Amino acid sequence: MLKSILLGGLLFAGSITSASAQDASTTYPYNGTFEDAAFSVESAIIGKGLVIDYVSHVGEMLNRTGGDVGSAVQLFDAADIFVFCSAVVSRKVMEADPMNIAHCPYGIFVADRGGEVIIGHRNYPQGPMQEVQALLDEIVTEALDN
Repeated sequence: MLKSILLGGLLFAGSITSASAQDASTTYPYNGTFEDAAFSVESAIIGKGLVIDYVSHVGEMLNRTGGDVGSAVQLFDAADIFVFCSAVVSRKVMEADPMNIAHCPYGIFVADRGGEVIIGHRNYPQGPMQEVQALLDEIVTEALDN
């Protein structure tokens, strides 16, 4: 499962830099530090009564392993993905289509590239998964307002 989360983290990280992948995610600029953005996201998730299952420190991992894979490129100054689920929303979307399990768990990422901090999440397909999209938008909006 950890490999899946890390792979998901890499996919999130790639979505920030790739033009075609940008359509796969929704991002918002954050006016503040990475640390403040991460705290705001964590607080917004918990404030919805949700439990954060895991925080993937994708930025640290990429910086630590760059040399091991033959790259000197620093993609992020910092990047974390907050991984969580909602029993209520997940049950609803999976009762509509059990194969929506493929979209679980959900994640919100915070990234800092050269002092520009963003908060975002992946986009979900039309239909029942738009309820998850709305939940993530609510959480990010709350984090931006803090």
